[in-house]
Amino acid sequence: MGTLNHPLRPGLYAITDNRLTPPDTLVASVEAALAGGTCLVQYRDKQSTSAERLRQATDLNALCQRAKVPLLINDDPELALRIGAAGVHLGQDDVTLAEARALLGPDALIGITCHQSLNLAEAAAAGGASYLAFGRFYSSQTKPGAPAAGPEVLTDARQLGLPVTAIGGITLSNALPLILAGADLLAVVGGLFGGSPNDIEQRARQFSRLFASHHPLFTTPE
Repeated sequence: MGTLNHPLRPGLYAITDNRLTPPDTLVASVEAALAGGTCLVQYRDKQSTSAERLRQATDLNALCQRAKVPLLINDDPELALRIGAAGVHLGQDDVTLAEARALLGPDALIGITCHQSLNLAEAAAAGGASYLAFGRFYSSQTKPGAPAAGPEVLTDARQLGLPVTAIGGITLSNALPLILAGADLLAVVGGLFGGSPNDIEQRARQFSRLFASHHPLFTTPE
Protein backbone atom coordinates (compact mmCIF):
# COMPACT_ATOMS: atom_id res chain seq x y z
CA MET A 1 0.00 0.00 0.00
CA GLY A 2 2.98 2.30 0.27
CA THR A 3 3.94 4.87 2.87
CA LEU A 4 1.36 7.35 4.13
CA ASN A 5 2.45 10.75 5.37
CA HIS A 6 0.19 11.31 8.37
CA PRO A 7 0.16 11.04 12.18
CA LEU A 8 -2.50 8.33 12.30
CA ARG A 9 -1.56 4.70 12.51
CA PRO A 10 -3.72 1.98 10.94
CA GLY A 11 -6.16 0.07 13.07
CA LEU A 12 -9.48 0.15 14.87
CA TYR A 13 -11.36 3.46 15.08
CA ALA A 14 -13.89 3.27 17.92
CA ILE A 15 -17.00 5.48 17.72
CA THR A 16 -19.24 5.91 20.74
CA ASP A 17 -23.01 5.70 20.62
CA ASN A 18 -25.70 6.82 23.09
CA ARG A 19 -27.44 3.45 23.00
CA LEU A 20 -24.39 1.17 23.15
CA THR A 21 -22.22 3.41 25.32
CA PRO A 22 -24.67 5.26 27.60
CA PRO A 23 -23.25 7.75 30.12
CA ASP A 24 -22.93 5.22 32.93
CA THR A 25 -20.79 2.85 30.85
CA LEU A 26 -19.14 5.29 28.41
CA VAL A 27 -15.73 5.63 30.05
CA ALA A 28 -15.45 1.94 30.95
CA SER A 29 -16.42 0.94 27.41
CA VAL A 30 -13.85 3.20 25.76
CA GLU A 31 -11.21 2.17 28.29
CA ALA A 32 -11.81 -1.45 27.31
CA ALA A 33 -11.57 -0.60 23.60
CA LEU A 34 -8.27 1.17 24.22
CA ALA A 35 -6.97 -1.79 26.18
CA GLY A 36 -7.73 -3.93 23.13
CA GLY A 37 -5.63 -1.76 20.82
CA THR A 38 -7.97 0.92 19.48
CA CYS A 39 -5.89 3.59 17.76
CA LEU A 40 -8.48 6.36 17.33
CA VAL A 41 -11.65 7.29 19.25
CA GLN A 42 -14.58 9.47 18.24
CA TYR A 43 -17.06 10.85 20.74
CA ARG A 44 -20.43 10.89 19.01
CA ASP A 45 -23.46 12.01 21.01
CA LYS A 46 -26.56 13.48 19.37
CA GLN A 47 -28.84 13.38 22.42
CA SER A 48 -27.21 14.61 25.63
CA THR A 49 -27.32 18.19 26.86
CA SER A 50 -24.39 20.54 26.26
CA ALA A 51 -23.33 20.22 29.90
CA GLU A 52 -23.45 16.42 29.73
CA ARG A 53 -21.50 16.36 26.49
CA LEU A 54 -18.85 18.64 27.95
CA ARG A 55 -18.43 16.40 30.99
CA GLN A 56 -18.36 13.18 28.99
CA ALA A 57 -15.95 14.55 26.37
CA THR A 58 -13.65 15.88 29.07
CA ASP A 59 -13.54 12.48 30.77
CA LEU A 60 -12.88 10.70 27.48
CA ASN A 61 -10.16 13.12 26.47
CA ALA A 62 -8.30 12.53 29.74
CA LEU A 63 -8.61 8.78 29.20
CA CYS A 64 -7.40 8.96 25.61
CA GLN A 65 -4.50 11.25 26.47
CA ARG A 66 -3.29 8.76 29.06
CA ALA A 67 -3.47 6.05 26.40
CA LYS A 68 -1.76 8.33 23.83
CA VAL A 69 -4.66 7.83 21.43
CA PRO A 70 -6.31 10.80 19.67
CA LEU A 71 -9.89 11.71 20.58
CA LEU A 72 -12.05 13.31 17.91
CA ILE A 73 -15.39 15.01 18.52
CA ASN A 74 -18.24 14.40 16.09
CA ASP A 75 -19.56 17.53 14.38
CA ASP A 76 -18.51 19.98 17.11
CA PRO A 77 -15.24 21.90 16.62
CA GLU A 78 -16.07 24.27 19.48
CA LEU A 79 -16.35 21.40 21.95
CA ALA A 80 -13.11 19.91 20.59
CA LEU A 81 -11.37 23.24 21.13
CA ARG A 82 -12.81 23.68 24.61
CA ILE A 83 -11.58 20.33 25.93
CA GLY A 84 -8.35 20.18 23.94
CA ALA A 85 -9.32 17.16 21.86
CA ALA A 86 -7.12 16.09 18.95
CA GLY A 87 -9.73 17.19 16.39
CA VAL A 88 -13.13 16.56 14.86
CA HIS A 89 -15.00 14.44 12.38
CA LEU A 90 -17.28 16.33 10.01
CA GLY A 91 -20.14 15.22 7.80
CA GLN A 92 -21.10 16.90 4.56
CA ASP A 93 -23.85 18.92 6.30
CA ASP A 94 -21.77 20.13 9.25
CA VAL A 95 -19.52 23.16 9.57
CA THR A 96 -17.04 23.39 6.72
CA LEU A 97 -13.56 21.96 6.76
CA ALA A 98 -12.16 25.48 6.34
CA GLU A 99 -14.12 26.77 9.34
CA ALA A 100 -13.00 23.87 11.53
CA ARG A 101 -9.39 24.25 10.45
CA ALA A 102 -9.45 27.99 11.16
CA LEU A 103 -10.82 27.34 14.65
CA LEU A 104 -8.68 24.34 15.61
CA GLY A 105 -5.42 25.16 13.88
CA PRO A 106 -3.07 23.40 11.49
CA ASP A 107 -2.24 20.44 13.73
CA ALA A 108 -5.80 19.32 14.46
CA LEU A 109 -7.01 16.03 13.03
CA ILE A 110 -10.06 16.63 10.84
CA GLY A 111 -11.81 13.71 9.20
CA ILE A 112 -14.40 14.14 6.47
CA THR A 113 -17.33 11.92 5.51
CA CYS A 114 -17.14 11.26 1.76
CA HIS A 115 -19.92 8.64 1.47
CA GLN A 116 -19.07 6.73 -1.74
CA SER A 117 -17.74 9.74 -3.67
CA LEU A 118 -14.20 10.20 -4.90
CA ASN A 119 -15.13 13.76 -5.88
CA LEU A 120 -15.97 14.58 -2.27
CA ALA A 121 -12.74 12.90 -1.20
CA GLU A 122 -10.68 14.92 -3.66
CA ALA A 123 -12.25 18.14 -2.41
CA ALA A 124 -11.59 17.16 1.21
CA ALA A 125 -7.98 16.27 0.46
CA ALA A 126 -7.45 19.54 -1.36
CA GLY A 127 -9.01 21.40 1.56
CA GLY A 128 -6.63 19.94 4.11
CA ALA A 129 -8.48 16.97 5.58
CA SER A 130 -6.53 14.58 7.79
CA TYR A 131 -8.36 11.44 6.70
CA LEU A 132 -11.18 10.42 4.36
CA ALA A 133 -14.13 8.32 5.53
CA PHE A 134 -16.23 6.19 3.18
CA GLY A 135 -19.36 4.15 3.81
CA ARG A 136 -21.67 2.65 4.65
CA PHE A 137 -20.31 -0.66 3.40
CA TYR A 138 -22.78 -2.95 5.14
CA SER A 139 -26.21 -2.60 6.71
CA SER A 140 -25.90 -0.22 9.64
CA GLN A 141 -28.23 0.55 12.53
CA THR A 142 -26.23 3.66 13.35
CA LYS A 143 -26.51 5.16 9.85
CA PRO A 144 -29.40 3.28 8.19
CA GLY A 145 -30.05 5.99 5.59
CA ALA A 146 -26.47 6.44 4.45
CA PRO A 147 -25.76 5.62 0.80
CA ALA A 148 -24.03 2.31 0.13
CA ALA A 149 -20.38 2.21 -0.91
CA GLY A 150 -18.33 -0.52 -2.58
CA PRO A 151 -14.84 -1.57 -1.45
CA GLU A 152 -13.34 -0.35 -4.72
CA VAL A 153 -13.69 3.26 -3.51
CA LEU A 154 -11.20 2.46 -0.75
CA THR A 155 -8.69 1.25 -3.32
CA ASP A 156 -9.25 4.24 -5.59
CA ALA A 157 -8.98 6.75 -2.73
CA ARG A 158 -5.48 5.64 -1.81
CA GLN A 159 -4.13 7.71 -4.68
CA LEU A 160 -5.01 10.81 -2.63
CA GLY A 161 -2.32 10.01 -0.07
CA LEU A 162 -4.47 10.32 3.06
CA PRO A 163 -5.59 7.66 5.52
CA VAL A 164 -8.68 5.88 4.24
CA THR A 165 -11.44 4.98 6.70
CA ALA A 166 -14.31 2.54 6.21
CA ILE A 167 -17.52 2.80 8.22
CA GLY A 168 -20.96 1.22 8.28
CA GLY A 169 -22.03 -2.13 9.68
CA ILE A 170 -18.47 -3.41 10.13
CA THR A 171 -18.02 -6.51 12.26
CA LEU A 172 -15.26 -9.02 12.84
CA SER A 173 -16.85 -11.31 10.26
CA ASN A 174 -16.89 -8.77 7.40
CA ALA A 175 -13.92 -6.51 8.17
CA LEU A 176 -11.14 -8.28 6.29
CA PRO A 177 -12.28 -7.44 2.71
CA LEU A 178 -12.21 -3.75 3.61
CA ILE A 179 -8.65 -3.93 4.94
CA LEU A 180 -7.60 -5.81 1.83
CA ALA A 181 -9.30 -3.20 -0.35
CA GLY A 182 -7.24 -0.44 1.22
CA ALA A 183 -8.81 0.68 4.50
CA ASP A 184 -6.29 2.09 6.97
CA LEU A 185 -8.92 2.53 9.66
CA LEU A 186 -12.11 0.64 10.38
CA ALA A 187 -14.66 2.84 12.15
CA VAL A 188 -16.77 0.52 14.27
CA VAL A 189 -19.74 1.16 16.55
CA GLY A 190 -22.09 -1.81 17.01
CA GLY A 191 -19.45 -4.34 15.99
CA LEU A 192 -17.34 -3.22 18.96
CA PHE A 193 -19.48 -1.78 21.72
CA GLY A 194 -22.15 -3.49 23.81
CA GLY A 195 -21.76 -6.16 26.46
CA SER A 196 -19.19 -6.20 29.23
CA PRO A 197 -15.86 -4.35 29.15
CA ASN A 198 -14.17 -7.72 28.70
CA ASP A 199 -16.30 -8.41 25.62
CA ILE A 200 -15.36 -5.02 24.16
CA GLU A 201 -11.66 -5.49 24.87
CA GLN A 202 -11.65 -8.91 23.23
CA ARG A 203 -13.41 -7.62 20.11
CA ALA A 204 -10.92 -4.76 19.88
CA ARG A 205 -8.04 -7.22 20.16
CA GLN A 206 -9.48 -9.30 17.34
CA PHE A 207 -9.82 -6.25 15.09
CA SER A 208 -6.23 -5.33 15.94
CA ARG A 209 -5.08 -8.83 15.00
CA LEU A 210 -6.75 -8.45 11.60
CA PHE A 211 -4.71 -5.31 10.97
CA ALA A 212 -1.54 -6.91 12.30
CA SER A 213 -1.97 -9.78 9.85
CA HIS A 214 -3.14 -7.90 6.79
CA HIS A 215 -2.10 -4.21 6.85
CA PRO A 216 1.55 -3.64 5.89
CA LEU A 217 1.92 -0.47 7.97
CA PHE A 218 0.33 -1.75 11.18
CA THR A 219 2.52 -1.46 14.24
CA THR A 220 1.82 -2.41 17.83
CA PRO A 221 1.75 0.71 20.04
CA GLU A 222 4.57 1.15 22.50
